[in-house]
Amino acid sequence: MQQLVAELKQAGIGEVRTNEPLAGYTTWKIGGPADLFLVPNNDEELATSLRLLRGYDVPWCMLGRGSNTLVSDKGVRGAVIKLGDGFDEVRFDGGTVFAGASYSFIKLSVMAGKQGLTGLEFAGGIPGTVGGAVYMNAGAHGSDISRILQSADVVWDDGSRAELGKDEMAFSYRHSILQERRGIVTRAVFRLEEGDRKEIAAALATYKDRRRRTQPLQMACAGSVFRNPPNDHAARLIESAGLKGMREGAAEVSTVHANFIVNHGGARAEDVLALIRRVQRTIAEAYGIELVPEVLMLGER
Repeated sequence: MQQLVAELKQAGIGEVRTNEPLAGYTTWKIGGPADLFLVPNNDEELATSLRLLRGYDVPWCMLGRGSNTLVSDKGVRGAVIKLGDGFDEVRFDGGTVFAGASYSFIKLSVMAGKQGLTGLEFAGGIPGTVGGAVYMNAGAHGSDISRILQSADVVWDDGSRAELGKDEMAFSYRHSILQERRGIVTRAVFRLEEGDRKEIAAALATYKDRRRRTQPLQMACAGSVFRNPPNDHAARLIESAGLKGMREGAAEVSTVHANFIVNHGGARAEDVLALIRRVQRTIAEAYGIELVPEVLMLGER
């Protein structure tokens, strides 16, 4: 590992840290240390990082703004990559939007609205980054990334680069080709339509107010824990089974929104995982439905 660290630093990678605690990088405020923590600032630094990691046979994973992510208490063996400031960019050209992968997805929806562009209103309540949204085909309110994406720039795990069109992304519900083939989105191009600024602002305000009323946003949480099963909602099933308020340690099924698990302070990843398993088991026994976690789980188990 020391030789790899030396080569990464020699290559001029933005930031290279060892044994970096990850709890502060996640919205759940949970997680042990990463053996190696890399913050590249541009495509070339990212490609170089991936080539070196591959050469040393060191596994890696990606971390955005830390929402929708549960990091193990034992931490992550190998490397964690977090895109740096060079990927935090946005540019508008008519109805075409160019956004860096580390740009806030919520902020992008607000910026688009101010430009009088419609199509991103659904993103107003989705925490995380543009890259993470593309990776999981994020969606809400009847829309998702697949409806507006034009193309995405990707760096594959061998350091090669590609520009993928919408049809090449293999989008489906909360899924893209990046969940099958290892790669990292560096920027995305969206195609939006002209709209009425007041109507867009009103829609965003409505979604924001709904989030405040129906989600435990004042507490450490990670967004929706489970995917919605076909023709139903995970929150409805969990609430109808009487699981609101169920706890494991300092982790609790939210009393505000049943598809959220909140950290009351000091919760461990194992607490959250135990709660996830209890919810899955209860719903399977009560309704014969298998709830599939939407949360990405990183690190050593």
